[in-house]
Amino acid sequence: MSELPDEDPDPTDALSAVPGAGSRRAPVRGMLRFCYGPMDCGKSTLALQIDHNHARQGRRGLLLVRHDRSGEPRITSRIGITRRAVEVHADTDIRRLIREEWVAGRHVDYLIVDEAQFLSPAQVEQLGELADEVQIDVYCFGIATDFQSRLFPGARRLFELADELQPVQVEVLCWCGAPGRFNARVSDGEVLREGDTVLVADTGPGVLESTTSSQPESNLATLRYQVLCRRHFRLGDLGPAAGQRGQLRLT
Repeated sequence: MSELPDEDPDPTDALSAVPGAGSRRAPVRGMLRFCYGPMDCGKSTLALQIDHNHARQGRRGLLLVRHDRSGEPRITSRIGITRRAVEVHADTDIRRLIREEWVAGRHVDYLIVDEAQFLSPAQVEQLGELADEVQIDVYCFGIATDFQSRLFPGARRLFELADELQPVQVEVLCWCGAPGRFNARVSDGEVLREGDTVLVADTGPGVLESTTSSQPESNLATLRYQVLCRRHFRLGDLGPAAGQRGQLRLT
């Protein structure tokens, strides 16, 4: 019998499932989870807490992030907790990242992915493949909708593929006291309705990172986000003393 000629290695070859001992009625696989909520609800804090809990049990994880508010490859929480992470770029193949870890002798039991809404649909599919084929547990955290109240492409694919969808339970309030769910982009006291989908700023004044925005730097410097209820998001109403306050929230 002749052997097949050598071919260029498939970058996903290392992701074949680990052979099981004996037959199984159901394949063992990892879980793909998506925890979502508006800004300021504690998603990054929860991500770091889950990483801490798994690491205490001897599991090894890899922290990934896309466009953190700090502008650095870190997962940062507004309560001051921070951890270094691997930055995922637009052309990053997440399966290749895992393969590189394995080649270096570092096993990966789970992934923590913060700002997952900024992933491409293809990268979300890669996360599903990692969960199914190599039994990696994947925890994604992010915002569901953009400043126009439309689903981010990455978030939409997570809603379609995730095994578990979990809204973060820390309630964020609009200035009126009603539950806030909409992330309004604000410039000079006005709610913006047009602009780049990805423009990274925080809930306080000042831009931390922009993408391909063509807006003048003077305009970017005044940008912030504010969480509103549906009614006040629709009306563009930032509330009394809008220039002095951010959103009202439970802490």
